[in-house]
Amino acid sequence: MSSKKSLLVDKSKMPMTMGIAFVAFTTQFGGGFASGAQIYSYFINYGIWCLVLPFLSQGLYALFFWYGMRYAYKHKTYDYRSFSDKIYGKTRIVMSNLFEICYLIMIGTASAAAFATGGSTINQLLNIPYWLCTLLVAAFIFIIAMYGTNVVRKAASTLSVLIIVGLVVVLVPNIISQFDAIADSVGRLSEGEMVVCSSESGTFGSALWSAFLYFLFQLASVSVMYQHMEPVTSEKQINQSAVWMFVVNSFAMVLSIVGLLAVGYVSELATASVPMLILVENGVGSTVLTPIISILIILGAISTGVNMVAGIVARCVNAVERRMDVSKRSKGHMGRMALFTAIFTAIAFGIAQFGLMAVVQKGYAYLGYAALITVFIPFVIHAVYTKMKDI
Repeated sequence: MSSKKSLLVDKSKMPMTMGIAFVAFTTQFGGGFASGAQIYSYFINYGIWCLVLPFLSQGLYALFFWYGMRYAYKHKTYDYRSFSDKIYGKTRIVMSNLFEICYLIMIGTASAAAFATGGSTINQLLNIPYWLCTLLVAAFIFIIAMYGTNVVRKAASTLSVLIIVGLVVVLVPNIISQFDAIADSVGRLSEGEMVVCSSESGTFGSALWSAFLYFLFQLASVSVMYQHMEPVTSEKQINQSAVWMFVVNSFAMVLSIVGLLAVGYVSELATASVPMLILVENGVGSTVLTPIISILIILGAISTGVNMVAGIVARCVNAVERRMDVSKRSKGHMGRMALFTAIFTAIAFGIAQFGLMAVVQKGYAYLGYAALITVFIPFVIHAVYTKMKDI
């Protein structure tokens, strides 16, 4: 037992507010972020606005997560189905089922992409079969997600610390050593010259829309936060965790953007699938930092997969146990957790075997639009209608 605890951040040293914020961090910043691909796709490709709009997207992210968590805490809705049935009210027959579809899209895209990204990275590192690599990722996700929200939150805290430290280790030396290149990139962007991998115009409108789409895609994952409200003891904890979400997420994103601007006009970037690797190859310490990047991508993939799977497992287990007598719920609880974790881990593992990243990318777009309909608009309507007195 002591050896298991040593692998996780000690809860006595990591306040719950930070633990909750780090769950949100690991949900958003997965392998796609660690590789730098997401940063380029949604922000740097749209010009100089990449230095400003991350604060908008992270502000919206923290605000809507705060709203959802406050509602879940007040109404004791600790899984996304009970949350949906409560907040949608009379429209729940339609809207709750639409959100089920939204969550399944998220499981089929974000989770499968996490498996595929982590598996591909391990494959490159160890040169073992891809299916075996994704199986290793699946095993980590299964073990962590099976033990419930407390372990998921502690694991998220641990992984977040490792990811942030890794980002600092990779980016800070390269920002210092390539500062002239970064300054040159900022100057060229401010003059309207797009980075080599961009086909965008650089207008503020297009950059704003891209940042908003990024927020919408990430907003769907608010549903994984509700299960973490059960041990919360005050609204103050939720307020503080939302502030930490904004601070930590904004720091990580802006640090990555500034670092990646160093290679914004390097020709290899046009065909690179891992922009962060191009940064290291053109900077300092590539021998040491290249494996660190690979580890960051794997950790990011595992953290995203864990949070996604844990969310739907909590929903299914709670649905089963609500139909049981209170005295019988604890008996067989771990068995039910293991069963549903195995089912949804296997689904994501199976989808990852296709390696159809184009389909996954289309899935992300569909997920953003699904989140607009099932989360963004309902939250706004609810806030206006209740004058925010229901949270």
